[in-house]
Amino acid sequence: MTIKIYFTFSFVFLAVIVSAQNVLTKDEAVKLALEHNYGIKIATNTVEVADNNQGILNSGYLPSLTGNASATIDVQNSEGELANGETRIADGAETRRYDTSINLNYTLFDGLGRLYNYRRLKEQYLLSELQARETIESTMVQLFSIYYAIAQLSENTDVLEETLTISKDRLRRAGYQFDYGQNTKLDVLNAEVDINNDSISVINIKQQLKNTKRDLNVILGNKRSEEFQVETELNFLLQLDKTILLEKMKLNNVSLLQAESNINISQFDIKTNKAQFLPTVGLIGSYGWNESTNNSPLAFTLQNTNSGVSAGLNLTWNLFDGGSTLTRVKNAEIFLENQKLQKEQILNDIERNFNNAWDDYQNKLLIFQVQENNIVTAQNNFDRTNEKFKLGQVTSIEFRQAQLNLLNAELNRNQAKYDAKLAEITVLQLSGELLNVEL
Repeated sequence: MTIKIYFTFSFVFLAVIVSAQNVLTKDEAVKLALEHNYGIKIATNTVEVADNNQGILNSGYLPSLTGNASATIDVQNSEGELANGETRIADGAETRRYDTSINLNYTLFDGLGRLYNYRRLKEQYLLSELQARETIESTMVQLFSIYYAIAQLSENTDVLEETLTISKDRLRRAGYQFDYGQNTKLDVLNAEVDINNDSISVINIKQQLKNTKRDLNVILGNKRSEEFQVETELNFLLQLDKTILLEKMKLNNVSLLQAESNINISQFDIKTNKAQFLPTVGLIGSYGWNESTNNSPLAFTLQNTNSGVSAGLNLTWNLFDGGSTLTRVKNAEIFLENQKLQKEQILNDIERNFNNAWDDYQNKLLIFQVQENNIVTAQNNFDRTNEKFKLGQVTSIEFRQAQLNLLNAELNRNQAKYDAKLAEITVLQLSGELLNVEL
């Protein structure tokens, strides 16, 4: 191996390695989005808040314990007459008092209001998880839409660059033929016009590709540079069964699950409001200590210290509150009925959307297969036209038409390919299986 061949081989091998290392795979894109996407981060924090709210510290089952302390100083000028008629005067008599206490307050029974509120907080936590899942699913759909848009633009760029290469080769051939008097200057000018048009198409699609990569980087939390490639190989989940997915949709669709969670929360709201019709029984207890000193000669005691423990029960029963509790109960029952109606509406909408998405998926798969077959026809037509063009049996206009037919067939095939994949993702999202399959 000569030095020149060795360095050429080394350069090509290094370029292949660098290109491979700079490919952003779908799995890596999903991982980056889950870790750095701002919408997902906010949703995760919201779940954490709901988790804190459902804890025992926010349940109302724990007692409250308060401590109080005070100190006072009182300075008075006093004059008093004793029983024997003696008069005593105390100037600047000082009285000091120190008090401290610890008080316990615990609700023993509140009509089960705490229990239903605690369960409501648990259900609210589950709802926040579902809302976070909805955010993740929406982000994944947005992620794959942009990711596959980059893949399609990348493939289209290769197709347009290949078209430009063919046009340049045609211009060289037209130039040689003109030099040897085999054609006119018009063929050369036509070839130059076509090169200009193809060059503009390449420039525009490269700019569009850069912009779309920036869009994807925003979804990823700006954790990748703009210089990366994406995977263009697709695997369709052709084993999907409509009946099975429809049943999974009724069980796992995130919108339906949220509607069911809202129904549960409304039921707990009714029970919590009804609990206010029952009495509340509370336990109270305290430990107190106080001390007072008085240096006045008129006082009977110069120092007094007290300490002790007290405990008791109290019962509170709101016998009539003007009907506000009854009104809240009635409104909560109406709201529950609305939640049930809303769930039925969501189910009808999702079933319609699923059927539409499934049919759209099947149609786009069929269109993709037709476009694949069309590529073969367009390629054969171009190859035959190219051979005849070299022999001078077809005009440059006919050659250009065959070239454009092949270009459009390739662009349409790429469009159909990624349209079918995005339609598949929509079906998976509606069925609740988007996060459970390998795309």
